[in-house]
Amino acid sequence: MRRRFIRKVSASIIKELDAFPKVPDACVQTSISGGTVSLLAFTLIAILAIGEFSYFQESWIKYSYQVDTDISSKLQVNLDITVAMKCEYIGADMIDQTEARVGESGDLQYEPTYFELLSKEKAWQRMMQNIRQQLNKEHNMLESLIKSSFNGTAATKSPRVVDSTYPLNACRIHGSMKLNKVAGNFHILAGKPYDLPFGHAHVLATNDPQVYNFSHRIDHLSFGEPSPGLIHPLDGSEKITETNMYTFQYFLVVVATEINTYKFSTNTHQYSVTEKEKKLTGQKRHEIPGILLKYDINSIKILISEEGMPTGQFLIRLYGIIGGIFSTAGLLHNICGFIINLLCCQCKPREQVQSMKTTKAPLSSMRPNREFK
Repeated sequence: MRRRFIRKVSASIIKELDAFPKVPDACVQTSISGGTVSLLAFTLIAILAIGEFSYFQESWIKYSYQVDTDISSKLQVNLDITVAMKCEYIGADMIDQTEARVGESGDLQYEPTYFELLSKEKAWQRMMQNIRQQLNKEHNMLESLIKSSFNGTAATKSPRVVDSTYPLNACRIHGSMKLNKVAGNFHILAGKPYDLPFGHAHVLATNDPQVYNFSHRIDHLSFGEPSPGLIHPLDGSEKITETNMYTFQYFLVVVATEINTYKFSTNTHQYSVTEKEKKLTGQKRHEIPGILLKYDINSIKILISEEGMPTGQFLIRLYGIIGGIFSTAGLLHNICGFIINLLCCQCKPREQVQSMKTTKAPLSSMRPNREFK
């Protein structure tokens, strides 16, 4: 008996603490206005929930910056340049500010070829030029390419097949080199490079300036480990000159970049470029025709990451939408009902007064007849 009494007391106490009392179904009254408001509320909840779910599925690119503390490692440069001169007449090397010459210690290869492009190669070059132009105009296109891990850009050029029927009037210089992380310059000049006791020089194979033609095409130029699909500012660019004494200069600023998305991650380097061309007169001794690329290493590192809405935040926003619409709809329904009832109450006394006047009129008309009798 004592246990039953304790159970009854505890159950009654818990019922008194109920903060959500239930209304019996018999006391609930439905109306057309309430059903209309409920239908509108459910429709609005469905629309906002679909929009919130689509936003939950989307992601965005976040950019952040930090100091690049990795200064002791080597920096790899990858290049593929075709110059409209025979290989025996030109030489390429790279020298940094530490006076370290790294051109011959790398894997640069000289391959005789022809400068003209086939139809498929011209199509690839036009595609790369169009992509670079669009990237310069629309920043959102770069974000979409980053999200898709650069799939579909076809940045990798197919191997070139040398046809023996064409004259081999050009030289393809391609390969990779390891550099110190300091500023330096890469140059392609007439003559082969040699280290002499008094400095660095290019020894000319001929003194005839008519063989000079530094028209060139840069199929690829990048820094860091090769990342398939990444598009760089000079990929697919081409420069043509009709004069022999001509200099092309490129000023590059290299920035370390770390990319982390949902599909891939990579550590690479980006660069910005400024171009300058100059026609030489040949009257000054220090004027040298050729292709000069001067680069500088930036101390800032760019962090590119893909982020999205967390699942917990999505659920909180969804619950807030449902609860907020239900509360607001109920409040508006009560306010509208109160206003309608208030207007109806003001109209009813007037109707009652008019009805009373109409009912009292016959009685007053009957009183003189009674007095007459």
